[in-house]
Amino acid sequence: MNKVLLTGFDPFGGETINPAWEVVSQLSHRPFEGLEVEVRQIPTVFTKSIQKLRQAILEVKPDVVICVGQAGGRSDIAIERVAINVNDARIPDNEGNQPIDEPIAAAGPVAYWSSLPIKAITSQLRKAGIPASVSHTAGTFVCNHLFYGLQHMLATEFPAIRGGFIHIPYLPIQTEQKPQMPSMSLEVMVKAIEIAVVTSVQHKQDIFASEGQLH
Repeated sequence: MNKVLLTGFDPFGGETINPAWEVVSQLSHRPFEGLEVEVRQIPTVFTKSIQKLRQAILEVKPDVVICVGQAGGRSDIAIERVAINVNDARIPDNEGNQPIDEPIAAAGPVAYWSSLPIKAITSQLRKAGIPASVSHTAGTFVCNHLFYGLQHMLATEFPAIRGGFIHIPYLPIQTEQKPQMPSMSLEVMVKAIEIAVVTSVQHKQDIFASEGQLH
């Protein structure tokens, strides 16, 4: 049986909830045919987030890892393509750390590609009527930090595991005091991550499709 590890962050940046955790926690006891899903919360803290993820990988021994994060301001499910080797924090993390222009892994490459079937996931989400896109930047905060840390671990310690990162919008309750800010319902985002889980297991190779951007 295939095993999938899902992670979501705790709230940060003054928010009282994080949609990433609200969504993945809904999937902790949901039945999947032929799949076992384990869920872990990750602290929005540089370095510690990667340590917690490594511990979870060692405990769960998954075939696939999908990390989920909040991307306030985005309007769709963003399947991240690339993680870059830099921390450049506009705001402090949950323990007050604010690294600027620092590498995540001193000896690591400039970037890593996701090893999830990013285009297949995007296609399946759209077929389900859920807005989705391939994203070419995961930012330079803890989301990208964890994404890069994950891919570095997979490249150096766990080569049999595939993994990547997905950004999701705010929940509607988070935008009540943020006029014009996009959001997405919990139900739709739970369905989106459920689709991403199933698609990631079913597609060991990605589909051939254009998802590039002009700028």
